[in-house]
Parts: sequence; C-alpha cells; structure tokens
Amino acid sequence: MSGGTVAAVDLGATSGRVIVGRVGADVLETTPVARFANDPVRVGDGLHWDILSLYRAALGGLREAVLAHPDIASIGIDSWAVDYALLRGGRMLGDPFHYRDERTAHGVAAVHARMRHAELFERNGLQFLPFNTLYQLAAEDRALLDVADTALLVPDLIASWLTGQNRAELTNASTTGLLRVLDGTWDDALIAALGLPRGLFPELIAPGDRLGALRPDVAAALGARSDLGVTAVGSHDTASAVVAVPMRADAAAYISCGTWGLVGVEVDRLVLTSEALHANFTNEGGVDGRVRLLHNVMGLWVLSEAVRGWERGGHAVDLPTLLDSAAEVPASAVPVFDVNDPRFLPPGDMPARIDAWCAEHDLAPPRTRAEYTRSIVESLAQAFADAVREAARIGRVDVRTIHIVGGGALNELLCQRTADRAGMPVLAGPVEATALGNVLVQGRAAGFVSGSLEALRDLVARTHPPRRYEPTAG
Repeated sequence: MSGGTVAAVDLGATSGRVIVGRVGADVLETTPVARFANDPVRVGDGLHWDILSLYRAALGGLREAVLAHPDIASIGIDSWAVDYALLRGGRMLGDPFHYRDERTAHGVAAVHARMRHAELFERNGLQFLPFNTLYQLAAEDRALLDVADTALLVPDLIASWLTGQNRAELTNASTTGLLRVLDGTWDDALIAALGLPRGLFPELIAPGDRLGALRPDVAAALGARSDLGVTAVGSHDTASAVVAVPMRADAAAYISCGTWGLVGVEVDRLVLTSEALHANFTNEGGVDGRVRLLHNVMGLWVLSEAVRGWERGGHAVDLPTLLDSAAEVPASAVPVFDVNDPRFLPPGDMPARIDAWCAEHDLAPPRTRAEYTRSIVESLAQAFADAVREAARIGRVDVRTIHIVGGGALNELLCQRTADRAGMPVLAGPVEATALGNVLVQGRAAGFVSGSLEALRDLVARTHPPRRYEPTAG
C-alpha cells in the first residue's frame, strides 16, 4: 500500500491553519502551509466570528497546498464545535455568533422552561454548557429562524462553500444537543418541542465519507483538479484530536488541551448514568462510532486571556519566560481556584476575576504576573486531575496513564503538575493532534493506510513518540 498526500483545514478558536499531510503505512508527516489569526469581532448585537476572513485565509492556504502538492487526494475540515450560520438559498444571513457571547443565557432559560437538563441528558447525553447549539438557537432572532432554510456548523459551512453540498458531520452534530444519542439521528421530537424549524438541519454524514468534489469556480480559484473533493473527518476538532492520541492501552485518559481542556476517556458505549449527569460529563460522537466521555475544563484560555490583558496594559510578555518564572514560584505560595467558575468564560480581566474568587473564599490572591501564572497552572492541573478521576470512575476505566495532546503538550510546567496532582504518568504530544487526526481519517478513506483506530494510533506513536512526565512529590 503506497502513501499519499491530503490537505487539512484546521480552524481553532484563536487561530487557523492549512496543513499538508503525508500518510502511509510507516509515514505520518505534516507541513504547515498557512497560519492565520482568528480574531472575533464585537458589533452592536454581540460577539461574532469573522467567518469570511477565515474562509478567505483557508482558500489562500489551500491554493498554496495545491501549488506545492498537485497530487493532493482530498481536503478535510475541522473546527471548534457548537457555533453555526443560518442560510437561505445558500446565502448566509449573518456572521456566526461566538459561543462566548452573552446572549446564550437567554437561550438556557428558554430551553429549560420547556425541558429540564436531566430530561435533555436522557435524550442527547450532553453535559450542561450554556453555549451548546440548542441554547444558542433558542436565543436566536425568531425572524431569522423563520426566513432561514439551513443551519450549518462552522466546518460544515466551509465545506458547503467549497462543494455546494449541505451536510452535517456526525461528531460535530453530536455537540448541538439536538441529536438522539441512542441512534445518532436528529431528534425531531426535541426540535419540535423547542419550536425550531426541522428543515434547518441537513442530512448527516460520517467521518470518512466523501462529501463531494469542489465547485468548478473553487477548483479554478485554487488551481486544483476538477475531481479534487472534500472528505468528512471528525470535524469537531476534539474528535480529530482523539483519533491521534497515541494510546496503546485501554487504561488511559486523554486531555486535548488548547483554548479548552477536554478531559475524558474513550468508551464503546454510552454512559447515561446519574453519575455522569451529576458530574456534568458528556457523551460526544467519535470517529468509528466511539464515544468520547469527557468534561470541558476552561483550559489555557484563562492564561492566554490574562496575557492579553497584561499586553493591553503595555507590558511585553514572553510566554516561555513567564512560565520559567512561574516554575520558580512554590506551588504552596499560590491559591488553587476553580477554573470552571462561569466568571472565567467571557473575555475580560482574568487577574481581577481571580482576585474576586480568592476574596470570596478567604484566600490571599497572587501578587505578581509569575504568581498569577503559577496559580493558573496549578488550578488547571488540579481541574485536569479531578476530571481524569471522575472520567475513570464514571466510565469504569482503570486509568493509569494520561495523554495530553494539543498546545498544552508544550507547557512543561502544566504537564508535570498534572502528573503530580493526578499521581500518574503524563505522556505529552503530539502537539498537532487535531491536524494529524484529520489527515489520518482522510488517508484511510483514500486507501493510504488501513485498520482500526488502534492501528492509526500505533502509527502516531511510532512517528510522534510522546514525552513522558513521571509524578513527583510536592
């Protein structure tokens, strides 16, 4: 079996990239061809994604990819979850709202007035997050809902613009709260109960399925072959990242750590127990029908937003230097706060919010930027360790190893302190897990590799060996 080349469009909450991946039986390589910022825009009605700028940047990256690699077999797209655009006749009716926009609170009240979270959990298997798609749709302008004929999540929207085909990829659709968790189909009864138009929700497509060829005008703009097309991947970025977690044993947990920290275990069955409900765990769709039993932790967002605040205040911040300084601060000298407190969700002054949390809990707040950074890292590590223990208990998995993938794998202090607080080894890497998972699903669909998820993960482990952190005292 010979290898081949594919292109991955990977859109994160703070940046995007286009990556060329080469994959075969003994090869898995990625080469970034474009990186670009993802800067939301606040206008009169709230916080939005600048989706047209993202699409333009993705097209530019794909053009570079095709120019350098004319033999690219397919394109795969992944992004963050839950956010959507409304369309009519293929025309977008407005830029998608950002999940951190304050409007979601109104949607939560509207949905729970019709159906309690416990009832929703029985139907959709999701943890309560105020920005899940069903809450956003409940907060939507009714006039727009009445006009729209389609709702597409972000990667499905990009795929539609590339191919002209409207589909909803399953792993991302599972985060909407509108899928029947027992059979993975749209929950028509729930959609009707929430007063949403059923016609908004397109046909579902699974990872590995071919969506369609590029539209002729898109192919011409990219300089691509007329038969180059889009293959569905785990379009929820965490679903793609979990494909590339180099787990070689069942007794492992994963943390996909970037803006968010998604902490969980992979299971082959739904976990709809009262334990999962009360611990606020979620059952999200994975590639090959696996279930991602996980909990959302606020993630590196708290640190990155604190750094942005210091920079806006005129302080130059070099993150590696700041983390080195934080490592010199004794862990016992800083408070451990609840990073999952809702106050840390919106953009804003994170140090001031940490101060307020500490005052409410009679704890001395940090004083310096190094102390704030150490406090954030310690708090994240504790939240990660707690979530791993809960995932193991709820999923009935004897977890003995934690894998950290994504940008957080580069944070040596965070990886070590997670190992220390969890009392078990942490294996860090690969950093580009989401892009690798995207590439692997495309590569398998194209016949460049074969086998189960375990076979794909073995390839990751052989080509991208992780760094090991052993737990220490202190």
